[in-house]
Amino acid sequence: MLDTGGPELQVVNKTEHPISLEADTKVILTPDQDKPATSNLLPINYHGLSKAVKKGDTIFIGQYLFTGNETTSVWLEVDEVCSEDVVCLIKNSATLSGTLYTLHVSQIRIDMPTLTDKDKEVISIWGVQNNIDILSLSYTRHAEDIRHARSFLSKLGELNQTQIFAKIENIEGLTHFDEILQEADGIIFSRGNLGIDLPPEKVFLFQKAAVYKCNMMGKPAVVTRVVDSMTDNLRPTRAEATDVANAVLDGSDAILLGAETLRGLYPVETVSTVGKICAEAEKVFNQDLYFKKTVKNVGEPMSHLESIASSA
Repeated sequence: MLDTGGPELQVVNKTEHPISLEADTKVILTPDQDKPATSNLLPINYHGLSKAVKKGDTIFIGQYLFTGNETTSVWLEVDEVCSEDVVCLIKNSATLSGTLYTLHVSQIRIDMPTLTDKDKEVISIWGVQNNIDILSLSYTRHAEDIRHARSFLSKLGELNQTQIFAKIENIEGLTHFDEILQEADGIIFSRGNLGIDLPPEKVFLFQKAAVYKCNMMGKPAVVTRVVDSMTDNLRPTRAEATDVANAVLDGSDAILLGAETLRGLYPVETVSTVGKICAEAEKVFNQDLYFKKTVKNVGEPMSHLESIASSA
């Protein structure tokens, strides 16, 4: 699987020095990438931010999209827009380290292509060399995004067989979910980003409804961000363990790990633990009820292929 970068907004820190941000002070986001990143000024890779946001909007910045509780991530509130610059109030003290940080603004439209030129370059070189089976299309917002990606893959020899999994990460993707599901070969629920775009109390409801729709369409549903606490701890919280089991019981087909195995201290234990929880949940999965629901959804008359599969 190749995961695209997509239209990701980023803060660029060419100096690589850690940047400390103090709560209740102000910081300016500017599209001028020639300026050095400081505690008062953060250069970003997008010129349209000032047109897309308004006073009171929430912006999240972190090296990894997390819960916002850590000291490595920061929440900002837009205070005013000055020409192309956006002045923000810092809501929590944090230190940003590294060269690139992801920037996420709740519920705004980013006027950038879903499959970027950089993505196309990586697919046509690395993707072709490795004959990828699946393209994970980040920030899928419309069915047209899938069609565009499929058209691009079809011109790359062997990759015309590559499946496209749509990554649902924001409100736009949620709004057009049904049409995206029609076009995609599978769906990945990127709960880290969704948890920023949606109120936390709404995420579970969308997940359950969307997984059910995937099941009824016979398309894989993949859930991400399940055991965040195992990034630094040997055991997951009870809530996370229950969440993994419920994802399986709801009909998820795969769990995709992120920070836990990218930079986590216990990647092997994470895979083992999540695997054990999934196996326990599979043991009590109600196959009979699931089958009856699916048959009802297929409707009558049942196709020849469907009836052979059902009989088997």
